[in-house]
Amino acid sequence: MSDEVKDAVAEEETEVTAADTQKDRFMTFITAGECYAIAIRYVNEIITYQSITDVPETEDYVRGLINLRGKIIPVIDVRMRFGYDQLEYNDRTCIIITDVKGTVVGLIVEKIEEVVNISEEDILPPPDLGYLHDQVDRYIYGIGKVNDSVKLLIDPDRLIKDPEEEEEPDADSEDEEEEE
Repeated sequence: MSDEVKDAVAEEETEVTAADTQKDRFMTFITAGECYAIAIRYVNEIITYQSITDVPETEDYVRGLINLRGKIIPVIDVRMRFGYDQLEYNDRTCIIITDVKGTVVGLIVEKIEEVVNISEEDILPPPDLGYLHDQVDRYIYGIGKVNDSVKLLIDPDRLIKDPEEEEEPDADSEDEEEEE
């Protein structure tokens, strides 16, 4: 076997092993007094809160932009995304740098908890009881059972790109069509 083929096989094995080690692993964090979890495969790194450059005329939960080692990254406040009031940031406030389908976004959370294993058989669909805040419901895809506690599992794709916002028709384009 040539060295190139050996290298390609070794690289493929490394990628498979890395995917296997991330399977069923979630990083947990606290926001608005609840414990949420995001699949570790979406997490690039965790950084301490840093200065954010405000971007005018964006949603309240979009806090702005940060410069992380020369890369400009938009940052959203998870608490505000869920419809809660903003809290003052402190020394426990962290930014989780995520990569969701090639979109890198920072998520501001109140506190990082731990990395836990949650197997597929321990993930249940969220109950449809309306007890969770409506804004939060649309971002939760499951409830993870961990020992004697539960973790609300976040769908980062829906958190970053709200499907309901994308489906709304553009009011300006409808007005233009009527005028013609």
